[in-house]
Amino acid sequence: MTGLSVRPSIGPSLRPALAPRRAAQPAPDTSHPIIEARGFRFFYGPSETLKGIDLAIAPRSVTAIIGPSGCGKSTFLRSINRLNDLIPGARYDGELLFNGSSVFGFGTDLVQLRLRIGMVFQRPNPFPKSIFDNVAYGPGLNRLVSRRDLPDLVELCLRRAALWDEVKDRLETPATGLSGGQQQRLCIARALGNQPEVLLMDEPCSALDPIATQKIEELIFELQKDYTIVIVTHNMQQAARVSAMTAFFDRGELIEYGSTEKIFMAPTKERTEAYITGRFG
Repeated sequence: MTGLSVRPSIGPSLRPALAPRRAAQPAPDTSHPIIEARGFRFFYGPSETLKGIDLAIAPRSVTAIIGPSGCGKSTFLRSINRLNDLIPGARYDGELLFNGSSVFGFGTDLVQLRLRIGMVFQRPNPFPKSIFDNVAYGPGLNRLVSRRDLPDLVELCLRRAALWDEVKDRLETPATGLSGGQQQRLCIARALGNQPEVLLMDEPCSALDPIATQKIEELIFELQKDYTIVIVTHNMQQAARVSAMTAFFDRGELIEYGSTEKIFMAPTKERTEAYITGRFG
């Protein structure tokens, strides 16, 4: 990037906006990652979208991926549970590991992989079924629990998604009748029903109002006690509030990765600071 001045740290005027809402979270130990990319490259036809990504994500923590549009954030996220497989011309190089095993390994069971690595999308997408059936569908179909235990599992997932008290008296009503924020929490509960280890979230609050966004952020903060969460977001304040680690992507490259406090308050790369301060992106 030419014409960008290098400064040692973020200016004081930006600190209140970017400082985490809660006390800064300690950087998690990434020496035994649950997800690890080693020289990972991804192509759409001849176009190289991800360029040699090296990234280790610690278990039971929140990692935010930030960067400008088209930088490869969502492509990386969707590669973790192989949602890019159906795109014509998509191919990869390098390694992408989950619990030490390649997600692209021969004989990988995609159903099992996606049960263990759940996904929450940008816009709420509840099934055209009842609230109860949305949560019960996955574990029932995959026989994760007995039919007798399904009601208990549904209640547990709705409680974990901070939705139970709002819907417990209308579980048989259509999920499409919920508000946007409630639908997104229902989609989180639905993902939890499959008993995953990891939750991938691709801009989960971009279609929500500020109040619903706050509820989702508080939910993310609570869920990290039991799940590994990787969130793609354009909202840098959101990344600062919810995550312990932040990765900055630009033009298909991982520019900088470290504790969220360091990335936002004292980045070491010029391009990171230029993005954080709004000089590009």
